[in-house]
Amino acid sequence: MLVLGVETSCDETAASVVEDGRIVRANVVSSQIATHAQYGGVVPEVASRQHVATIIPVLERAIADAGIRFADLDAIAVTAGPGLVGALLVGVETAKALAFAVGKPLVAVNHLAGHLAAAFLDNPPAPHTPPSYPHLALLVSGGHTALIRIDAPGQTRLLGSTRDDASGEAFDKVGKMLGLGYPGGVAIDKRAATGNPQAVTLPRALPGRDDLDFSFSGLKTAVASLLARRALPQDQEMNDFCASFQAAVVDVLVRKSRRALALQGLSALVVCGGVAANRGLRAALAVAAAEDGFALHIPPPKYCTDNAAMIAAAGTQLFQRGARAGLDLSVDPGLPL
Repeated sequence: MLVLGVETSCDETAASVVEDGRIVRANVVSSQIATHAQYGGVVPEVASRQHVATIIPVLERAIADAGIRFADLDAIAVTAGPGLVGALLVGVETAKALAFAVGKPLVAVNHLAGHLAAAFLDNPPAPHTPPSYPHLALLVSGGHTALIRIDAPGQTRLLGSTRDDASGEAFDKVGKMLGLGYPGGVAIDKRAATGNPQAVTLPRALPGRDDLDFSFSGLKTAVASLLARRALPQDQEMNDFCASFQAAVVDVLVRKSRRALALQGLSALVVCGGVAANRGLRAALAVAAAEDGFALHIPPPKYCTDNAAMIAAAGTQLFQRGARAGLDLSVDPGLPL
């Protein structure tokens, strides 16, 4: 089964062809990071216009890379939400037009469900066994931080989420405070690799024993207060500051994940979303998995950040369960999981 995935929820224009929900035949991503870096963050109108300019070339390249024709597809899956409304519209309207033109079924995919499905994608040549059900998912991105129990494809239960800023949002905002540019999370991760995570004392929020919610606004405020009383860190001091901030975020994410696994009696953890590419988080979770004995599933970084392979994977699961979308499909920027 060949499914074309289309993703335009934020600032990446992406298309991918995935076979049987696991084998990535083509994965094309056109990033807008350079476009938005001058503004220090994503400008929705600029993102939408950029999607319009790149969506057709990206689709054509994905089909060419897969070595197929549009007629060879079994279905077309597209992100319908959540995301930026203008950006979502470009992908959805293009997918609808394509589905009509080539006579293929259309499947609407929740962007968050796409992230959850990324762990099922193969990553040759590394051996990979997909997660079994039920399992726990830690979804960490620029807009979401949540712990989700997944009992079967499409059967999810939210266990805890952020009460304010998402972890990725905190990374980017602190990166901006430190003058590290956009995206701040990537810059912090690079600096933290050679820093001392114990150099700066920073708070860890919501340490309650049974609480599975997150909060990062207090940590962000603590960073802002520290920077207001001192000069901006430089050189190794900057690396130490970044390592300390990253450790404060990672400690909470790992502690809550371990707690949720224990409370739910689960033995497998899927970690997904853009922050799942963070090297400090990946390393800390690997240590936790070895100590606690749970199976850890983290997609390679290229499938953690926004991409269309995950949309095709989630779309395949939906298609196999009989899901179809009509040509009246609309977008929902606040679409819940």
